[in-house]
Amino acid sequence: QVHLVESGGGLVQAGGSLRLSCAASGSIFSMNAMGWFRQAPGKQREFVADITSNGITNYPNSVKGRFTISRDNARNTTYLQMKSLKPEDTAVYYCAALGVRATPLIDRRDYWGQGTQVTVSS
Repeated sequence: QVHLVESGGGLVQAGGSLRLSCAASGSIFSMNAMGWFRQAPGKQREFVADITSNGITNYPNSVKGRFTISRDNARNTTYLQMKSLKPEDTAVYYCAALGVRATPLIDRRDYWGQGTQVTVSS
């Protein structure tokens, strides 16, 4: 079992910055990537960023250039630095551990955190 604990959400004015953190703990033999997703009220969960174990990052156009994901492999921790925040960034942000294998013989699966609220006021 893998547990993810997120922190760093809150209320910020448009144009401001926030930094989210997520620490994964538990049985982790290997992990393909760590990522962030978000879900606004009435909308589907959407991809925000991910980072592989060798540092390759991916972002959708909606956050590219404003958000930066990083990772501390030794601590199984990922960070999401968010700048130039917009009201449309308001959502619950979820951390994900993607493609986790607890042992070499167990199939990979994804794990999710409980989410942290980010609210951007105009």
